[in-house]
Amino acid sequence: MSSSRAYATLTTHRHYAYRGCAPDPDQPERAQGDLDVSINSWLPYTDDDAEAPATRIARQRTAAAVCDTCPVVVLCRTYALSETTDGRLAEAEGVWGGMLPLERHRDLVARRTAQPAEAVAADDKRLAECRTDQKQSVLRSLAANLDEELVAYRAGMDVRTANWHRSLLCGLLGLDKEKATRQQLLGAARTLGVLPTGIRIVPDGDVPIAAAPNTDGSRQRRLAAGRPLPARPDIQLILPGYVQLQHVPRPPRAPRRPVMRLRLVRVTVEPLTLDTLLTTVLETAA
Repeated sequence: MSSSRAYATLTTHRHYAYRGCAPDPDQPERAQGDLDVSINSWLPYTDDDAEAPATRIARQRTAAAVCDTCPVVVLCRTYALSETTDGRLAEAEGVWGGMLPLERHRDLVARRTAQPAEAVAADDKRLAECRTDQKQSVLRSLAANLDEELVAYRAGMDVRTANWHRSLLCGLLGLDKEKATRQQLLGAARTLGVLPTGIRIVPDGDVPIAAAPNTDGSRQRRLAAGRPLPARPDIQLILPGYVQLQHVPRPPRAPRRPVMRLRLVRVTVEPLTLDTLLTTVLETAA
């Protein structure tokens, strides 16, 4: 509601003439809601000398107490809290609707900074999803391990499932799945209270987070900006502290030497007699 419309609604109400801050017919300088209270108690201080803070607060609270019994206190508060076309409070000074100036300014700031109820509910649901058992296992394992296979093993799942949960966590925590690093994911989880502060995060620099599997079932392999490319395309990532695997060709083998192989032959030998021996000797001598 605009401030002009709120003011018209207040001043045209049938009980507006009976408001507590109105001048008393017999004592115009006193409020008709309480004859012990001056009508100036609702107005800003205008005297030449400065008003002590304690005196000002006591005066305003006395006036606000009279507003509690006013028949148009709700309409008065609605008008005072409404905003003008330039975004200011309709009534920035004085006591209106039982509220002090500071209380109305705080209300204005709260309205401008508060998230809609739908957004708050969506955030609660999003963070609740991050606290499921599987995603908590992945986060805790990711905080202690750098290699994706170790992360999956410690989380109790295969590599593809672990990478899938890591990619979902990036989206749930408002990170870019294409550019977010492992350190950024864990930092966001800790900031939002998803990862307990007692869990130590092993630092790793700019190691990227493995994204979700492609539609063909293969894992997406991306390197962070500025990271050196691996020597072989089948190596996904070079982690700090790990030895890089390189392809070293084997030297040519020397020709093999021929191997002598013995073959056993079974020979049948007839029994030797004296006549056979003499015959063999005579034939040799001849």
